[in-house]
Order: sequence, then structure tokens, then C-alpha cells
Amino acid sequence: MTTTAETGTAGVASTRAAMSRREVLQALSGLMMGIFVSILAATVVSNALPVIIADLGGSQSVYTWVVTAELLAMTATVPLWGKLADLVSQKLLVQLSLGLFVAGSLLAGLSQDTETLIVARVIQGAGAGGLTALVQIVMAAMIPPRELGRYAGIFGAVFAVATVAGPLIGGVIVDTSWLGWRWCFFMGVPFALAAIVLLQKTLKLTTVRRRDVHIDWLGALLITGGVSTLLIWVTLAGSRFDWLSGTTALMVGGSLLLLALAVLVESKVAEPIIPLDIFANRTVTLATVASALVGIAMFGGTVFLSQYFQISLGYSPTEAGLLSLPMIGGLLVSSTVAGALITKTGRWKRFLVAGGALMTLGFGLLATIDARTSIWLLGAYMVVLGVGVGFLMQNLVLAAQNDVPARELGSATSVLSFFRSLGGTIGVSVLGAVLAGRVAADLSALGSGPDDGAAAVPDVSTLPPEVATLVRDAYGDATAELFLIATPLAALALLVVLFIKEKALKTTTGAQRLEAEQQLPAAH
Repeated sequence: MTTTAETGTAGVASTRAAMSRREVLQALSGLMMGIFVSILAATVVSNALPVIIADLGGSQSVYTWVVTAELLAMTATVPLWGKLADLVSQKLLVQLSLGLFVAGSLLAGLSQDTETLIVARVIQGAGAGGLTALVQIVMAAMIPPRELGRYAGIFGAVFAVATVAGPLIGGVIVDTSWLGWRWCFFMGVPFALAAIVLLQKTLKLTTVRRRDVHIDWLGALLITGGVSTLLIWVTLAGSRFDWLSGTTALMVGGSLLLLALAVLVESKVAEPIIPLDIFANRTVTLATVASALVGIAMFGGTVFLSQYFQISLGYSPTEAGLLSLPMIGGLLVSSTVAGALITKTGRWKRFLVAGGALMTLGFGLLATIDARTSIWLLGAYMVVLGVGVGFLMQNLVLAAQNDVPARELGSATSVLSFFRSLGGTIGVSVLGAVLAGRVAADLSALGSGPDDGAAAVPDVSTLPPEVATLVRDAYGDATAELFLIATPLAALALLVVLFIKEKALKTTTGAQRLEAEQQLPAAH
């Protein structure tokens, strides 16, 4: 094997010969550890936040911003990380993103006020954005598309375990007196540091030198500003100001202006953050649209399940986390099985179609729930949804990576991750507003007062029995309405993937393809 360790010089990751399966698994151990702790950081605070905000003396708006700050930073920075991966050392970038995550985690754990905590979450989010984009980019550099399926299954399994483990671990930490909430942030640090060391030893990518590296910082600034303004608007609209208001017009108009300027800049620079010509590729465009729809439907529809379990069905936060296991289990099994079958047969479109169909069916079934739906029936519905998402989400990335030049692997991968995350953020904010409005309207119609339903999430255990029943019913019906809204979005994602043309999976790694592409001019 002729690979050598990457240096810090500007260049694009490459390997002169395919890595053996053992070498791939060794390198993946560091990558998967990194992605695991980044997902864990996003989910571990969900059950711990009430304790954290109370201890730091924060308000309800701060409660929202501790969650939103990380999501904003992650979503806004993904395109920049993806473009940097096409230009400079991918190994260095992964380690840098892990370093940012460590710095943000330490600052969050040491925070003495809510302002410091929010800044720390922004730093964490920037690191998580790097890992979100770079892990899949480096996997594509090491592994041919034909073999990538089985390893994408590992990625899906890690994603699923971290998603369900986070809230459970957070609940245990805050309930353990000798630990305390600060360990929700500290616990990821040793794993991230171990990942940096593992990657230094196991990730062996040589560098194709690029002396003409140009990073479009103006484009990056405009994209980040435009997207952040849009996300802040969808986060605050409906609660801090009306959806139809002067503030909305100002923020949406400003966001569109910044994004229009970004498109203008991107069309003229030599190395755009998001190459506009990438959307001339039909597979990338369709996969991007499908990813955005999956993000809106999946995150927007499922993030409120925990609230449904606790308010409508009366379970504790820890029990609510356990009740999500059927969906996570379905996602884990389906992504692993699909990956193995794709590697064996080379056929992948059938899984996109099946995933779109099952996701639509799952949302349709969940649109029938109420405050008296059987847990077993709910579990069956969630398995259907989880299997559909497992078939669909990672294989959209595989289809796009297989159909772009190696020099655009970073951009294509980050574009899909970016639009999925953007869709999820918009979905959570908009559908959250729908849920709050529906609950307020239902309780008002029943004479319980609209403000009680809309102003805060009620503690049902403290309410009189007759009022508690009304609140449970209101939240059950409102949650079902969210799934009803998500169903046509999932159906539209199914329609989009039907138009993706199946192409044979390449048998060379992204790094080998890159070297071949760079040799073409010399051959002519």
C-alpha cells in the first residue's frame, strides 16, 4: 500500500490504492466516534434543559435559544465545511471540527450564565456542522460507491443509537446528584479527544496538492447571513411576533436579498462555496429536493412525539425516550440491511422508492393517533416510519455521491446535508407554531382559556382531572394534525425520487476518481 499520512498543506484528500477493509474499519472507528458525540451533544440536553435553565436563571426564550443556537450554527456552516473539503486537507478539517466541538463543550460545561452557554452552543454547532458534512465526504474518499452501502449502514446505526441514547443519558446525569448537568457537556470531551487521536493514527489519506486554492469568504458570509436570518425568523415567528408582520417582511426580505447576492457572487468566483453548476446534475437536484422534504417531514413530524408521550399519554421523560425505540430500531435495521443488499446487488433505487412509500404510510398512520391510542399500535406505526427513513435518508447521499465528479464530492454531500438540516429546522418551527395554535384553539373552544394552552407546556399532573383530560386530548389531536401535514410532504419526496435515474455504482473510491480526473488534461 502506498498511502502516506496527510499533511497540513492545502490539497484534496486522495489514496493511491484502495484501503483494505481492516484499514477502513480502523479509520471509521474515529469518524463514527466523532459523529456519535456530536449527535449526542444535540440530544443530551433535551431532558436536562429545565434543570440547566433554572440553575443559570434563564427565561423561556433562553430555553429555546440554547437548542436553536447549535442548530443554526450547524446548518449555516455545513456548506463552508463541504467546500473546504474540496480544497484542503480533509483529515485536518475533521480534526479541526472535533477541536471546535471540544472547545464548545468545555465552555458550555463551565458556563456561569446563559449568555456564555449560548455562545458555547454556537461553537459546538460549528464543530457539529463540520462533522455532519465531513464524515460522509471522507467515507466517500475511502470507499467506492459499490461498497459504501454497508458502511453507510454503520453510519445509520450510530446515528440511531446516539439519537435515542442522548435524552436517556441526559436524564440520568441530571438525576445523579454527584454528577450534575455540567457533565451533559463534559462527557463528550474524552470521546472527541480519543477520536482526534484515532484519526491521526488510522486515517491515511495522501494529498493531491492544490497551489491555486481560493476560498470564497464573501460567498460564505452571504450564505451564512441569509440562512441564519431565515432560520431565526422561522424560530421566532408566531411566538415573538406574528407570521404576517412588519418584522417578518424585514427578516424575510433581508434573507432573500443576502441569498440573491450570494447567488450572484457564487456565479462569478472561481471556487464557489456551492457550485451552482452542481444543480445541472439531475440526480443531485432531485436528491436535494427529496432531502429537504425528508428533513421537513421527519424532524418536523417526529420532534413532538416526546411531548405527545408525556402530555397526552402521561409518561415520564425517560419513558418517553424509551417509547421512541421502535422508530429508532426500524431506522437502524433498515439502513443496515439496505446497505448490505446494495453492496451485494449494486441496485439502490428500489430502496429510495420503498423508503418514500413507507415514510408516507408511516406518517399517514400516525395522523390517526389521539390521547387513547394503544402503545403497541403506536410502536407499529413508528416502525413503519423508521424503516422508511432508514431506506431513504442515507441512500439519497449515496445516489448523489455516485453521480458527481470526485472534485465535487464535498460540495454535493454538504448540499444534501445542508438542505435536510434546513428543512428540519423550518419544519420544527412551522409545525411547532401549528401545534401551539391548534392546542390554544381547542382549549379556548372548550372554555379552558387560550393563553394557558399556548403560553407554556402544561404539567398535566398538577391539573384537575377534568382539565387534564381536555389538555391530553388537545395535544393528542394537535400532534395527529402535524403528522397529517407531514404526510403529503413525504408523498412529494416519494414522487421526486421516482424521477431519479438509477446508475451503476462506481467501483473506485472518490480519491482514486479524483486522481484519474486530474490526469485527464495531461492525457490530452
